[in-house]
Amino acid sequence: MILIFLGPPGSGKGTQAKRLADKMGFPHIALGDILRESIRLGDEVGLLAKGFVEAGKLVPDEVTIRITRERIAKPDCQRGFILDGFPRSLNQALALDETLKGADYRVVYFDVPLQAVIERNAGRWSCPNCGAVYHVKFNPPKQAGICDRCGEKLYQRKDDNEEVIKTRFVVYEQQTTPLIEYYSKKGKLVKLEAEATISEVNERLQKALGI
Repeated sequence: MILIFLGPPGSGKGTQAKRLADKMGFPHIALGDILRESIRLGDEVGLLAKGFVEAGKLVPDEVTIRITRERIAKPDCQRGFILDGFPRSLNQALALDETLKGADYRVVYFDVPLQAVIERNAGRWSCPNCGAVYHVKFNPPKQAGICDRCGEKLYQRKDDNEEVIKTRFVVYEQQTTPLIEYYSKKGKLVKLEAEATISEVNERLQKALGI
C-alpha cells in the first residue's frame, strides 16, 4: 500500500501518518522531518534547504525529488509507505509518478481552513529525539515540556509563528492547488474534512481507506 498525504502545514496529516504507519507496519516518510534533520546536521541538503524552510517557503524541486527518490528506494519501503509533505507541486507529482513506475497508490487531502492551521501550529511542540509532536491544547504531553515517549525536552520550531504560518499556508495553496485537480482526474484523490479531534479524523481516515 502506497499512500500520499496532502494538506497545508498543521492540517494534521503528520499525526495521522504516524498513527497509520504504526498500525500498518510500514514507514512514515515525512519530507519536512528529513529536511530539518539535514539542517541540524549541516549536511549538503541541509545547507541548501535551510533558508527556504526558516522563511516558510518551499524547498526547490530538485532537492525534494532527490531526497524522496533515495528514501523510497530503501528496503523498508518494499511493502508500502506513507509520503507526508511530498509532492507539493505538479512537477514533483510527475517526478513521483515516474519513480513509482505504475505502482498503485492513493492520495488523501486533509482539508482545513487557515485559522485552524494557525491555532494548531502556534501551539505545537516537537521532540528533537524521537520526532513526537504535541500541542498545548489538543495533544499536551503528560508533563509540560517533556516528551512522553523518551523524556527529552520539547522545543518549538522557528517556523511555528503566525506570520510564517500564514506565509506557508499561502505558498502551499498556490503551489499545490493544481495537485488536487491532477489527482482527482486520475481517480486517486480522497478528500478528508480534517478540522476535528485527532481521534475523529483518524476514524474518518480509516473509513475512507477501508482499513
